[in-house]
Amino acid sequence: MDKLRVNIGKLDLKNPVMTASGTFGYGKEYSDFIDLSRIGGIFVKGTTIRERQGNDYPRMAETPSGMLNAVGLQNKGIDYFVSNIYPDIKDFDTNVIVNVSGSTIEDYVECTEKLIELDKIPAIELNISCPNVKEGGMAFGVCAESAAEVTKAVRKVWDRTLIVKLSPNVTDVTEIAKAVEGEGADSLSLINTLLGMAININSQRPVLSTVTGGLSGPCVKPVALRMVWQTYNAVKIPLIGMGGISCWQDAIEFILAGSSAIQIGTHNFIDPTISVKVVDGIAEYLDKNNISSVRELVGALKI
Repeated sequence: MDKLRVNIGKLDLKNPVMTASGTFGYGKEYSDFIDLSRIGGIFVKGTTIRERQGNDYPRMAETPSGMLNAVGLQNKGIDYFVSNIYPDIKDFDTNVIVNVSGSTIEDYVECTEKLIELDKIPAIELNISCPNVKEGGMAFGVCAESAAEVTKAVRKVWDRTLIVKLSPNVTDVTEIAKAVEGEGADSLSLINTLLGMAININSQRPVLSTVTGGLSGPCVKPVALRMVWQTYNAVKIPLIGMGGISCWQDAIEFILAGSSAIQIGTHNFIDPTISVKVVDGIAEYLDKNNISSVRELVGALKI
């Protein structure tokens, strides 16, 4: 339906509903539950230049209205992705977008250079919440200067749609947003997980092996909405909103706040069919309110 069609840079989406990296595998894991062609795109799990085993267990914990994870970007590396995974997913009738992670700028660039050879990958999403090893473990995304630096370096080798995923663990997300926009990002996705922790009072130890982890789920939605709205009013490039979306009503809220498209993350674990339900819900909302295109709702919040 054209009324659902949106564009993110050069990326053409049949509808604004996509699935978040790390919550949907490589898409094929969910193909028994939904028709993948019904959604706008799939962000595959984080991919790094070399294989990563991830963090020690336990690395996931349920929390009130959410979950903590400290998986640690477990994946088999970009060469395995190119040889063994890409052939199985390249012909999906939807956009397949790779989430690129790294510990140094060189890692991001090298990984991107391998992806540019794959003609069925129309966009990448830079996860700049990874520790910058050269800066003593500080995440690229918490400093405007380092966020801009990695975006600039990847932009030089990637001529397709470049999406940068923003961390919420900052004082002013708009500073980071404007910095990466200035270095050529086509779009921003936000928010990544909030830093949190859980404690087992019986053992008197942290629940996660890493002590802290990334908090996601419905509990983060108010924070995510606020950051999307702030960022929409600070930059000119399109936004992809996420953070606690569990129904079509949540998706509409994010669109009104300024998101051209959305990603569904944690709720995929609860209801593997949620993405198509959200697509249908948005379509029904448009019909009920006599709205000819979902694009009319982007940033239409009345204040």
